[in-house]
Amino acid sequence: MDLREQLEALAQDDPEFCGFILCGIGSLESPVLRFADQAEGVVLAGPQEVISLAGSVTRDGAHLHLVVADAEGRTVGGHLCHGSRVRTTMELLLAGPEGWQLGRERDAATGHLELTFSPWPPHHPPLPGSPG
Repeated sequence: MDLREQLEALAQDDPEFCGFILCGIGSLESPVLRFADQAEGVVLAGPQEVISLAGSVTRDGAHLHLVVADAEGRTVGGHLCHGSRVRTTMELLLAGPEGWQLGRERDAATGHLELTFSPWPPHHPPLPGSPG
């Protein structure tokens, strides 16, 4: 399975899944990473051990940083892109901020989708004339 695609699909299906990936370990087959200030991802050939995966997952998308090691132990890191297939297994520690929903909105200054927080479930002010 495509790791990023699966995480984003889970967030779409279940708002309670949205949160922070604090730790991720496992292995990927030819993962795709996007390096700093680059527009496109690069495929890393062959099996790679996941040393660390961290980031956030929302219904509006994910922002994930990955460090992997090849068969010689050389490490490389960047943004996890679509197309990164789980090789054997992935173990993830996910934490959601209780009482808050994560989302993403485009920032006018940077053009990037930036992380947002809103109360969950949404709080609405009482209607005029209603108790409390």
